[in-house]
Amino acid sequence: MHGSRLHGRRLATGTRRGLAALAAAGSLLTVLTSATPAAAGTASAPVAGAEVVCSSKKPGLAPALSHDIADALHGRRSASALAFYDRPTGTRCAFRPGTHFDSASVVKVTVLGALLRQVEEAHRKLTPHEVKLTTAMITKSDNDATNALWHQIGPAGVRRFLDLAGMRDTVPGSGASWGLTQVTAADQLTLMQLLTTDGAVLGPASRGYALDLMHRVAPDQRWGVPAGAPSTATVHVKNGWLPRDTGGWRINSVGTFTGHGHDYGMAVLSTGNATMDYGVATVEGAARVIHRDLQR
Repeated sequence: MHGSRLHGRRLATGTRRGLAALAAAGSLLTVLTSATPAAAGTASAPVAGAEVVCSSKKPGLAPALSHDIADALHGRRSASALAFYDRPTGTRCAFRPGTHFDSASVVKVTVLGALLRQVEEAHRKLTPHEVKLTTAMITKSDNDATNALWHQIGPAGVRRFLDLAGMRDTVPGSGASWGLTQVTAADQLTLMQLLTTDGAVLGPASRGYALDLMHRVAPDQRWGVPAGAPSTATVHVKNGWLPRDTGGWRINSVGTFTGHGHDYGMAVLSTGNATMDYGVATVEGAARVIHRDLQR
């Protein structure tokens, strides 16, 4: 989860116990209806015993996306979930959006959000030490920095941010095990939308700070949902990677794409990958078809 894409690296979550891999059968959340006009076209395509469901105001986009995402995920020997939005075209897609996955390092964006919320409520600015920790946590995926911030914020602070953000299906990891936080693609997409939307949870300065850090991640961590992104888009990304004794590698990627008319985001989660590279290929395969179809 921390550092470069070397298979020998291990997540410092404070536990190596053989916990259950994930709650495999989360109920399908209706992430399409909340922000999509009733007149929007909808389409679905089956894959792995579930449905990729898309809705869009742009004619032809929903069927193209649902079909192409299903094709990208078809035959992959791992479990995955996906959620996507595009504001200009009123498009949303979802595949198993309510299924829980071990978060690995994607939870670090939530940790950052919880800290920024506490700072706003205290009517103060980040301290130089907090700037150092948050920068290391997001741009380098530093685990020690995350440990310190997780402890500083505390369980109540994390829970408060999740409640305010509407991330109701996210279950924080117990004790120091932040990397075992249970996340869903729907909640991760809610967080991406929060960071790119004027709202009451985080002010403009806090959202800008978070997006800037996600834009400046280390070059060897810019894999995942940025794969296939248009060169004109400003990319903000956070990835997570975690090998466990049971269930293989957890490979997750969340991000937003802004600037030059772009305003969209996605979350792709996966588990049961035999290797890190296999999981990255699963995530990037889905991301590439989304970027491609959206730009047509």
